[in-house]
Amino acid sequence: MIDFANVRGHYSINSDLICHRAFILNHVCWNMKNRKFVATAPIGEPAISILECIAPLETAPTPDVDAIIGMRAGMIGLVCRGEGRANRQTIEACEDLQVIGRTGVGYDSVDVDAATERRIPVIIAPKNDFAVAEGALALLLSLIKLLPLADRAVKNGNWQWRYSRLSGDMTGKTLGLVGVGRIGRQLARLVKPFDVDVIAFDPYADVDAEDAVQVELDELISRSDFISLHTPLNDETQGMINADRLAQMKLGVILINTSRGAVVESLDVLADALDSGQLSGVGLDVFPVEPPDTSHRIFRDPRCLCAPHQVGTSELAMYRIYESMANDMVAVVKGEKPQHCVNPQVLT
Repeated sequence: MIDFANVRGHYSINSDLICHRAFILNHVCWNMKNRKFVATAPIGEPAISILECIAPLETAPTPDVDAIIGMRAGMIGLVCRGEGRANRQTIEACEDLQVIGRTGVGYDSVDVDAATERRIPVIIAPKNDFAVAEGALALLLSLIKLLPLADRAVKNGNWQWRYSRLSGDMTGKTLGLVGVGRIGRQLARLVKPFDVDVIAFDPYADVDAEDAVQVELDELISRSDFISLHTPLNDETQGMINADRLAQMKLGVILINTSRGAVVESLDVLADALDSGQLSGVGLDVFPVEPPDTSHRIFRDPRCLCAPHQVGTSELAMYRIYESMANDMVAVVKGEKPQHCVNPQVLT
């Protein structure tokens, strides 16, 4: 369990400032009586301290829509975390709702159109780019160096396994980044100490030539030895890594996905590519359906290295996310301008 109290001390949240803010808000926001914030899953400091300066925070017993709607009375803010979703039904049912917060940068769990129709700001917290990039690199290096297989061999007493396989190298290879927003750029900078060529595809971002060489997607697919996905999920990117694109890759490519599970067409196409040797390894922090059905055959393949959508949830990352999200949600309630809003047109 993350000790946010310790994290708060380490990163110097000023408790006196929080208390001072609470004193001011108790006078300014007197009309918040019988109002509350609701979270679809437990959240930690400093979000709790910041939000409760305005109104109490309650956590839903489950992230189900019915459970959230059942708590709608007086709900001025909804923190959408984990499997919780703010769909149209929820947004329309919660009549007092003023703001929706996401603990991270992705917002495909929120019906932004429905929120915009009701002029409800949707807040995100793009503060964990460094953690996701570090996680993507950890998955990639683990697979290049065959660590999942090596770990299994040692624990099974198979010391001679070391003579049966040679691990790979990043040196002299090509890393392809699909998406070069905050996370993609961060990963490009993390791999600078390696002698690796970095190419990138992103039709909506200007790639810094010092970080990567911009190419078209087909070229990236055909040239890369390693591919890391860092694109949002939308109509253009859903299923973009499919059987046809996997077939265009070099034999033995390692694919990393820390973006959204549905950017890959299905687990079936990944398992087929592992079986054929088109892929030599897959690192997944995200899945088309979460949690995934672990009876799928890919989860029995040691070349598939998994994490439960958590590489971006380090102590420092979550601290920054909670602080940013809560401050922006409070700003909305107070009639002030938040820093990170998906639908800023509702603020005017």
